[in-house]
This record gives sequence, C-alpha cells and structure tokens, in this order.
Amino acid sequence: MSEFPEYVDGLPNICGMEDQISAAMARPTPVDLRSSGIDFARKRSCFAIALHMHQPLILAETGDLRTAPIISNLKYMMENPNVGDNHNAPVFIWCYKRMGEFIPNLVQEGKQPRVMLDYSGCLLHGLRDMGQNDVFDNLQRITCDPAYWHCTEWLGTAWGHAVAPSTPVQDFRLHVQAWQQHFAAIFGLEALRRVRGFSPPEMALPNHPDVAYEFVKTLNDCGYKWVLVQEHTVERLEDGGGVQHPYLPHQLIAMNSDGKTASIVAIVKTQGSDTKLVAQMQPYYEARSRDRAPLAGKQVPPLSAQIGDGENGGVMMNEFPPKYHEVMREASGSDVPPVNVAEYLEYLNQLGLKDTAFPQLRPLHQKQIWDHFRPGEGTKQLEQVIAERKKADHRFHMEGGSWTNNLSWVQGYENVLKPMEAVSALFAEKALGKVSPKESRFRNALFHLLLTQSSDYRYWGQSRWTDYARELCRRTSEILSHDF
Repeated sequence: MSEFPEYVDGLPNICGMEDQISAAMARPTPVDLRSSGIDFARKRSCFAIALHMHQPLILAETGDLRTAPIISNLKYMMENPNVGDNHNAPVFIWCYKRMGEFIPNLVQEGKQPRVMLDYSGCLLHGLRDMGQNDVFDNLQRITCDPAYWHCTEWLGTAWGHAVAPSTPVQDFRLHVQAWQQHFAAIFGLEALRRVRGFSPPEMALPNHPDVAYEFVKTLNDCGYKWVLVQEHTVERLEDGGGVQHPYLPHQLIAMNSDGKTASIVAIVKTQGSDTKLVAQMQPYYEARSRDRAPLAGKQVPPLSAQIGDGENGGVMMNEFPPKYHEVMREASGSDVPPVNVAEYLEYLNQLGLKDTAFPQLRPLHQKQIWDHFRPGEGTKQLEQVIAERKKADHRFHMEGGSWTNNLSWVQGYENVLKPMEAVSALFAEKALGKVSPKESRFRNALFHLLLTQSSDYRYWGQSRWTDYARELCRRTSEILSHDF
C-alpha cells in the first residue's frame, strides 16, 4: 500500500516527494530468479510483450473552451456513445483491468504468465476521476501481491504522454518524476522499487545530440536501468548501419555537443504492426524460430520483445484474450518461455555480462553529425552542421524517431509548439527551482504544464485537439502570472 496520498488538494500527487522517490529508485528490489520458475540456462529463446495504455485528458464540450473542466477522453466517450467508435469505451475499461484477472487465473492453473504494463499518468488520473476503482483493485492485486511479482513488470513513462524529442528537456524530466510519484502514491514505494524499464511515449527517441543526452541522463538520474527503443530509430555506433542483432540487448550511447556521454541498456522492439503483433502474440512464434545466440563469449537465449496498445483496435479488444491464454499455457515451462525484461537482464548479469558487453547503438542520423562535427566546437557550429546535413540529405532530420516513419510531431504544429515553449519558459522562470514542489500552487501549475505537452494534441492534425493545447497553455500561463 502507498505511504502517501494519491491526491493532494484535488490534484494527483505528482510532486513534492522527490527525495523519497529518488531514495526508493536508488534501492531497487532484487530480482529473484529462483521464484521466477525459469531456468534460463536451459531455454532456447524467450519472448516478452508490453501493453501500452493511454487516454488523454481533454476539455469537456460545454460550449466555452475557456471555462470547460478537464476530463478524461474516456469519460467523453462514455457520455457520447453514438459518436465515432465511442461505443468501445466500456470495452476499453475492461482492457485496463483485465490483466488483473488473467494473471491470477493462469497462475492458479500452474502456468507462468508474463506481461509488462505501461499506463500513462493521464490515464491513471482519468480512471480514478471517473470512479473506476475496480480497475485499480485489479491492478493492485498483480502489482502488490508477492505471488504475482514475477509475472507483472511495470514500465515507467512520461506522466502526460509527452514526446521526448520535442518536449523541453527540463519538462520531460518533470514528466518522468511525476509518473514515478503518482505510481508510488497509488501502489506504494515497494512497487516503485521494482520499476526498472522505461517506455517512451510514441516510442519517441530524440536524435539531436544534446536532447538525446539529456533524455538518457534523465533516465539514469531517475533510476531506470533499461529503455525500450524502436528498431528504425537507432543505428550502430561503429558505422551508422541498421541493427544487426535486434533480439539481443544493446547499450544506447548518447553523446552531447560537449562530448559528455550517457548510456543505458536498450531493448529493441522490432518493426511491424504493433497492436496486431501483440494481440496475436507474434513474439512467441518469432522466438520459436530462434536458437541461443553468442553474446560477449556466452551463449544466451535471444529475446523477442514487442509493445502495442493494450486496448485499441478489434484485434486487441477481441483476439488478444484467448490468444494470450493459449500462448501462456503452451509456452509456460517450454524451451521458449514468456519473460519480463528485468528477469532476463538479471540472468545476463548473473552470467557476468555487464552493460558494456552489449552491442552499442546511438540515435538515428547521428553518424552524419559526428562525421562533420567535433565535440566542443559549440552549439552554434552544431546547428550549422545540422542545417548543412538537412540540405545535403532530404531524409536527415533532428525530430527524433517514433513508432511511425510518416508522422511528424513538429511540422505543421508551430501554433502549438510556440505557446508550449513560451509557457515552459515561464514555468522555468517563475516556479522551477524557485518555489517548493510541495506547494499547492506549484502542483497546480505543473499539472497544467504537463498537460500542454501531450502528444495527442499533435497527433490528429489541426482540430479541436490543437485548440485544447492552446487553451491549456493559456491556463498555465494565467496560473503562473497570477499565483507566482
């Protein structure tokens, strides 16, 4: 159970307990491979799935955007079932809680189910605000009951579902910290101490050297040990080529313009139709076709890992439940078992394989930069090199990579990004480092700031979604101007 309240002054508890959170993440709970029931030394290969769950917060349709209350998009769906695919809302709610039923049932059958869970802070707040307490009851069971610790691995993420490449770096750190505190307020510090992996919203990985460095440094500073990356968003460190061994863990290296480096273990998510692959449990069938592989002089079982929306689409809503049960029953105890990444990495650690033994990657397109720029030449020279590379290669960009190749989180969104950057600067000027995060006015401003940076407001094109972003920026600016 949690050591501190889930809500403070009517807002989710997202700041003010930074010391306790940092201390908890600095003392991760050891992974006990004996209780996992998996003898990795006898396994040929393995697979892992992660379910990404998210619903944005929006402004209610009251007719006046400036005074409309902030609600979950899920609440809007429930109240407007005849609009679009809103009739799926009750099924979505079932999806958010059903792993809390599937896991115990399979364990009672003597099976060894596994799942990794990625829930945005927006979703968690929205569900609680709607009174969907049974969702939390189910999740509490598989998160806090020691009988299911080895079955369920939570992944950290950014609280407001912000895309790292186009979010101010100091704010992205606030998203990461806010999610940790909110999670701990719901499930407790002991549960937080078992959260080692990070799932970037939209699988968005920064590739600008300075932003990528701050991204990895943030994950390091916040206690994370590994990050999930999309195969086409990274390149080999030695020659800029594509990933050669996507089923083995890698080391993601980020170097900034001053030559400072930060690194973290990267688990590669291979390309494909994410939701369909997970719903039909394709990682299992992919893993069955593979054998033990060499890694730094050892033979290890390769890992096929995938993440997909946990509620979105007919295949996930309808096909996933029976397929998940079928595969977990078939794969449990086999030579191709389901695993979670934390236990897989612990096995490699016990073999003596450290992070530095893994193949090295860096964010996409960085070879072109380092071929023309030497660390220490300054940010002005770096930006000049970037501009030259853009002219020389139309494929070159510094927008970062995400789960999709054909969607930009920047182009065409100047009317959102400029207000977002302005209010971010105002928050840094008025609040960050100047007002205690324990104060209610700081929490209120932070809550609104994080909402302005949700990727949803830049996913659907120019529409009511961009209107939400601009209005939330206005509200945040008004809070900072009035209360600070």
